[in-house]
Amino acid sequence: MVQKMRRFSMISGLIMALGVASILGVIGFRMMRSKAPAKVGDITATLPKGARIVSTAVADRLLVVTLDVGGVPEIRTYDLNTLAPLGRLGFAVQP
Repeated sequence: MVQKMRRFSMISGLIMALGVASILGVIGFRMMRSKAPAKVGDITATLPKGARIVSTAVADRLLVVTLDVGGVPEIRTYDLNTLAPLGRLGFAVQP
């Protein structure tokens, strides 16, 4: 009976050790595979002629720039890590 319990305990311990090792292996693999953030150097963004920056904001990995282009507001968004343009929201004035 004691021999049976020892064998059961050893098998159970080995299964648990394999489970913990596999979980740690997956965590290590994902950490090694993750990409490092891109390095951003000096970047010059071009604005339309006569435009001026009204405000800037940072929210959820986005850089949001509000412009005044000839009296018409425009919002431009950029990726905060790479500073690549993501979108542009223009507003039209009703006659």
